[in-house]
Amino acid sequence: MWERTLQDLIRGLRANKKDEAKFIAKAVDEIREEVRSKDMELKAGAVLKLTYLDMLGYDMGWASFHVVEVMSSPRIHLKSIGYLAAGLSFHEDTDVLMLTTNSLKKDFNSKVEDVAVTLNGFSQIVNADLARDLGPDVVKMLTHSRAHIRKRAVVALYRIIVKQPELSGAAVPRLRERLEDDDPGVVAAAVNVLCELARHNPRGYLSLAPQLFDLLTNSTNNWMLIKLIKLFGSLTPHEPRLVKKLQPPITDLISTTPAVSLLYECVHTCIIGGMLHGTSGNTLARTCVTKLANFLQDNDQNLKYIALLAMVKIVPTHPFLVAEYQEMIMSSIDDPDISIRMRALDLISAMASTNRDNLQSIVQQLLSHLARNESTGLPSAAQSLSQHVQGQAVPRTLNSPSQNPAYRLGLAQRILTLCSQDTYENVADFEWYLSVLVDLAYIANVDVGAQIRDQLVDIAARVRGVRGYAVQLMTKVLSDESFVVIADEEGSCSEILWAAAWICGEYCSELAEPHKLLNYLLQLRVLNLSPEIIAVYLQAALKVFGSWSAELAGQWDDEDLPKVKTTVGTVLERIDDFASNSDLEVQERAANILGLFSFVNADLQTFRPKHEVNGIDYGEGTSSGFGSEPRSEPRFPKSLYLVQPLFGNYELNPVASSAQASVPVPDGLNLDAWIVPPPKEQVEEEGSGVEGSADPVKVKKSRKGKGKAVAGSKSKKKQQMYDDDALDSTPAETEEERADRERVCVILRKAERLERQRDDPFYLTDPRKSARGTVPDDVDSIPVVRLDDLPSLSQTSPVPHSQLPSLKSTSRGRPPQAFVIDRVGEMPEGARPSPPLSLSSAKSPTNGAGGTPSASTPSFFPQYEVEDEIPRTATPPPIKVTRTKKKPKVSRSGTRKSRTADDQS
Repeated sequence: MWERTLQDLIRGLRANKKDEAKFIAKAVDEIREEVRSKDMELKAGAVLKLTYLDMLGYDMGWASFHVVEVMSSPRIHLKSIGYLAAGLSFHEDTDVLMLTTNSLKKDFNSKVEDVAVTLNGFSQIVNADLARDLGPDVVKMLTHSRAHIRKRAVVALYRIIVKQPELSGAAVPRLRERLEDDDPGVVAAAVNVLCELARHNPRGYLSLAPQLFDLLTNSTNNWMLIKLIKLFGSLTPHEPRLVKKLQPPITDLISTTPAVSLLYECVHTCIIGGMLHGTSGNTLARTCVTKLANFLQDNDQNLKYIALLAMVKIVPTHPFLVAEYQEMIMSSIDDPDISIRMRALDLISAMASTNRDNLQSIVQQLLSHLARNESTGLPSAAQSLSQHVQGQAVPRTLNSPSQNPAYRLGLAQRILTLCSQDTYENVADFEWYLSVLVDLAYIANVDVGAQIRDQLVDIAARVRGVRGYAVQLMTKVLSDESFVVIADEEGSCSEILWAAAWICGEYCSELAEPHKLLNYLLQLRVLNLSPEIIAVYLQAALKVFGSWSAELAGQWDDEDLPKVKTTVGTVLERIDDFASNSDLEVQERAANILGLFSFVNADLQTFRPKHEVNGIDYGEGTSSGFGSEPRSEPRFPKSLYLVQPLFGNYELNPVASSAQASVPVPDGLNLDAWIVPPPKEQVEEEGSGVEGSADPVKVKKSRKGKGKAVAGSKSKKKQQMYDDDALDSTPAETEEERADRERVCVILRKAERLERQRDDPFYLTDPRKSARGTVPDDVDSIPVVRLDDLPSLSQTSPVPHSQLPSLKSTSRGRPPQAFVIDRVGEMPEGARPSPPLSLSSAKSPTNGAGGTPSASTPSFFPQYEVEDEIPRTATPPPIKVTRTKKKPKVSRSGTRKSRTADDQS
C-alpha cells in the first residue's frame, strides 16, 4: 500500500485548488485508516498530516486519543510529533488530558532529550489538574544539571503558577535562586517570568528588588534590561523608595544607550513609576522629552508613534517642556499615517487642556488644517498630457489626509471638545470662539452641525456680554444662502441655522432694525430645510416682530404706520406657504402666526392717527400700552403690543443640571392622593361592600353603569334607594361612625390599589414607602396654580428697558476678562442643594441691573429645553423659581411671563 506523506498532501492541495474540499475529504478518509494502524511510524505520519490540516481550519478533535498514543512513543522523533499535535489541538477541556499524567511523569524522569521535548509540550497543554499533579516535578527540575533543562523548566513554571497560584509559594524561592544562575539564558528566562508574574501581584515580588537592581546595573543584555525596566515599573508604585534609587541608572541608560526599544521602556517606566517629580525628576523629564523629540524627526513611523504616545503621558506633569516642540507636533497632523495623526491629535488635546494660553493658537492651526484647499493635489489634464509628451514621469499624488471623512470628523469633534471642556473653562474670548464655531460649520463638511448648534445656543444663554456679537454673527449666517442651498447634503451643518434663528429671535433687542430679519426668516427657500429648523424660523419671526412692534409703540410716530402695514402684509403673504407644510409642528406655528397677524392687520386697517387725546401724550413714558384710564385712547395701534408680552417679560436663563432633583416635596402635598377623586357613589358602594351591609347583587347592578354619564336627578334617586336599603339592614349610625367607616374604606381601597399596581408589570411603583397616613380625598388639598400674578389680557406689558438702536459699541473692544459665564444656572426657590454643589454657588444673588448669574456646571441646550425642567411654567406655589429676584424689574406691572413650551422647543 502506498501512503501519502505530508509533502504529497501539500502538493495535492496546490494541484487541486478548484476542488479542494473533495481532495481534503479523500485525504481525511485515508488518514482515518492510517491512524488505526499498529505501525507507529505510519500513525505518527497521519497525525502530522492532521496537524497540518488543523492549521488550515479543519477539526482534528476526533483523533485526540491517537495523538496521546504518539506522545507516549519511546522514539524521540515520534514523541516530538505527538507533543506538537497536542500543543496545537488540545484545550483545557480535552477529555484525554487526564490520560497523560503518568506518561508526562515518566518522561520527566527519562533521558535528557525526552525531558526537553516533554517540557516544551507540557507548557502548551497544561491545565489546572496537570499543574497540581506535575508542578512539584517541574520545580525540582529548576536545579537540573543541564542549563537548557533549567531554562525550559523556568518557562513552564510560569504556566503552572498561572493555572495553580497556590504553587507560587514554593516556586518563587527557586526563581530567586535562578537570578544568580551561571547561565545567562536561565537568568533572562527567570527575569522574563518574574516580569509577567509581577504584573498581576507586584507586592509579592518586592523582596526581589535588591537582586533585580544588581542585574540592572551590571547586565549588558538589552533584552534583559528591557524586562528589568518593565519589572521595576510595576514595583515602584508600591515602593516609593525605589524611585530615588532607580533615577541614576535609568538616567544613564537614557543618555547612553543606542537601542531605541530600551530607551522607550526607560522613558515609559519613568512616567508610570513617578520618577519625574522633584528637582532631579525635572532634569530627567527634560532628558526624556528631548529624546522623544528626536524620535519625531525620525523617518521611522514606529518611533514617531511611540514618541507621541509617551509625550501624552508627560504633558500632565510637565506641559511646558512639551510645549517647546509644539510646531514639530503640529506637523505630525499632516502625516500620511492615520495612526500618527490620531496620536498627534491626542497630544494636542492634552496640551490645550493643561495650558489655557495655547488654546487659541492650537485651534486656529487645526482650523487651517481643515480649511486647506486640497483640490490642487492632482495635476490638470493639460499638465498630464505635457508631461507624457516630454517623457516625464507623472507623479502619483495620494489623497490628502485632511480629505478623509473619518479623520475630519475626529478633528472637528476634537476642536469642539477642547473648547467646551469644563463648561468653556479654557475659553477666554467668547467672541473668538463664536467665530470659530461659525467657521467650523462652513469648512467641516462632516456631521457636527448638532454639536455646533448646541454650543452656540448654550454660549448665548450663559454669557450675557457676548449676546450682541452673537446676534450680529447669526444675522450674517441667516443672510447667507449657502447653508439653505446645501441643507440636504451630508455634512452640510445646516443645524447652525436652527441656532442662528433661535439666537436672533431670543435676543433681537440687540439689533437696531430687527424687522429686516423677517425677509430672511420667511423666505421661500426656508421651506427646503428640515421641519425642526422651519419651526424655529417661524417662532423667531414672531419674536422679532413682537420686539420691533413694541419698540415702535413706545416711540410711536404716525409716519411709521405705512411701514408697519407693509411688514404685516408681507408676513401674511408669506406665511400661507408655511401653513400648508406637511409637518404638523410647522402647520401649528404657521396657523398661530396667521391668526395673530390677521388680528394685527385688522387693527392697523381701522386705526386712525391721533396725535393727542384729551391733552395726554402717549409716548415712551406710558407704563401700559393700552393706557390706564378708560376715558383716553393711545395714539398708537394697540395691537402692536399683542405679540411682545408672549415672549419678552421673562428672560430665558440656563437651568442648573440638578434643579429638578433639588425640588423639595411641598408640605401637605400627598403624592399618593387622587388628583381627580372617583365618583362619590362608587366610594360609598365599595365602602358598603367592605362592611358587608349591602346585597352583593345590588352592588353588581350598580357597577354596570360605572362608565356612563348619569344626570343629577337620576344619581340622587339611586343614592336614595341605596340609603333606604342600608337603613333597613343596619341600625342608624352617628356622624363619627360614618366618618370612621369611610376612612377605613379609603385605607382598604388604597391597599387594594397598591396591591394591584405591584402585580402589574406595566406599572412603575416607587420603592420608597411613605410613613405618613393616607389623607382622605379632598379637592381643596389638591395644589392649584395661582393665576393672580399673570398678565391681564386687557393690559399690555411694559416695553423692555433700554432698547438699543444698534449693537453695543463696546462689545468688540472689551477685554476677554469682561466675559462672565453662568456655570451653575437657575435653581428653584427653596431647593435642596445636591452634594456636589455648594449652597453659595447655587444661590448666589444676581445684580439688579441685569442679573449676572454666578458660575455654573456644564449644561448643554437640550438639557434645559425640555418642558418638565423649565421652572417658569405653571407650577404649584412652593415650586416657584426665583420669583423674588425678578420683582424689582416688573414692579410697575406686577406680572411675570410664563414661557410656553413652544418657545423653547
